[in-house]
Amino acid sequence: MRNFALRLCLPLAIAFIGFGLSACGFRPLYASGADGLGPGDAMAGIFVESIPERVGYQLRNHLLDRLGATGRSDGATYRLKISLREQKLGVAIRPNASITRYNYTLQARYDLIPTDAGQAIKSGNISALAAYNVATSPYATVVAEQDASNRAAGDIAERLRVEFAVFFAEESSNMAASLQ
Repeated sequence: MRNFALRLCLPLAIAFIGFGLSACGFRPLYASGADGLGPGDAMAGIFVESIPERVGYQLRNHLLDRLGATGRSDGATYRLKISLREQKLGVAIRPNASITRYNYTLQARYDLIPTDAGQAIKSGNISALAAYNVATSPYATVVAEQDASNRAAGDIAERLRVEFAVFFAEESSNMAASLQ
């Protein structure tokens, strides 16, 4: 009897929630807009310009993966220009004044520019923090620092992906609203 009630109530509850969400204007982030294209299609058209330094190379690769972009400028709809600033700050100090832990901060300033215009349509700053320990082995410390910079670059890439998805979803819904 209980399984029967669960089988009956669960689909009804899901349908009720679905109708309730659609009535309030909820739309999935990656849903297609009125033109049949979604934020993922727009993000795939972003060309990520080269970023100097090792962490810039990592960030660019993370962005290409997350945006679904090809990495080629031909056929791109947008250019993404990023400048980075790195900072290391010792946060754990032994009594002999040696540092045992660092906070690594990566700050990115970005501009999203349409290829047919010279002015940015979206700009901003994003920062990410990653920590690493200083090991007794210098090699282990270098590897830990590189891992921290890679984690920070991955975090910035993920946050940019979400920002661009929201931006393009809003642009798509604004465009659909203006057509009505």
